[in-house]
Amino acid sequence: MRLGWAILAGILLGGGVAWWTSRDTPADIERKQARAAAARAADAEDARPVLYRWRDAQGRLQVTDQPPKGRRYERVDREPRPGIEVHGDRE
Repeated sequence: MRLGWAILAGILLGGGVAWWTSRDTPADIERKQARAAAARAADAEDARPVLYRWRDAQGRLQVTDQPPKGRRYERVDREPRPGIEVHGDRE
């Protein structure tokens, strides 16, 4: 009977040690939260509808919904950021 208790105690002790060594520390949790927040921000920025402004070989300004291949371009938001007022009646 004592052997049974010793085996049970060893299993419980081993499980406790395995849990303790595999858990996240507060620093790990903080790093994971920061990484998740950065990923959410990047996803939100990529999800915004954008246009691409660039110049063709003749120097004419082009605005397209697909970026040009092999040319420098600038991303332009289709929608203003929150807090920016847009008045279409003003010039």
